[in-house]
Amino acid sequence: MTTTAVTTPDTDPTADPVIADPVADPTADSTADPTAGLAADLAVRATGVNRSFAGREVLAGVDLAIRRGEFVALLGRSGSGKSTLLRAMAGLDPDFGGQLLVPERRSVVFQDHRLQPWKRVLDNVVLGLPRSGARAAGLTALDEVGLAERARDWPVTLSGGEAQRAALARALVRDPELLLLDEPFGALDALTRIRMHALLRELCARHRPAVLLVTHDVDEAVALADRVFVLTDGRLGPAHPTGRPGLRERLLAELGVDLEASV
Repeated sequence: MTTTAVTTPDTDPTADPVIADPVADPTADSTADPTAGLAADLAVRATGVNRSFAGREVLAGVDLAIRRGEFVALLGRSGSGKSTLLRAMAGLDPDFGGQLLVPERRSVVFQDHRLQPWKRVLDNVVLGLPRSGARAAGLTALDEVGLAERARDWPVTLSGGEAQRAALARALVRDPELLLLDEPFGALDALTRIRMHALLRELCARHRPAVLLVTHDVDEAVALADRVFVLTDGRLGPAHPTGRPGLRERLLAELGVDLEASV
């Protein structure tokens, strides 16, 4: 795995991620110190990552390691810094302090599918890929998410769930070592979300990327992740391995939710 340090990326900090290529640039020059790369079993290592906006500290010395193939969920209230950390890992926000080592091959899926309406579904999926073999790889990715028959359709004809499946295909066709998910199912109805959870589990088991999921949904985090963290005022809480009794209640308490008061 080739490591990229994103402490001093070459990307334009003024670029609008809505209109830019929706995945991190895999061709960006690495600024990593070759003597200080990731351990063989790690996909991400964040050390003392901090970020401020207009004098307000949003990330306050975040330390986080994500193993290769591991699924990590990040919970937190609005404004806690979850998406800020994800954007830093994606290379979309260069103005942070500390050290952040990530793989070169990484993809992002946002809550908004960000499909370009003037391109057909397949052309959206292969956007930015080298021409050689791109269409075949794109068709394979669409087949994996159940959209092979929609390859020639326009994005406007897709339902919300179908559009997010196309966004997942676009992310996974790049064979990312790190998949970054910024509330990708937040705008979907409950039944569609359940179906998307099952699809995501299947795809991650097949492709084995490391995953960071940013979400407000405790149940979603517990259902999908291997470990769950809560970010509070820019500070990362302890790791919570999933599969243990009472985890949902502990996470809600860490988020400041008083279950007795809400009954």
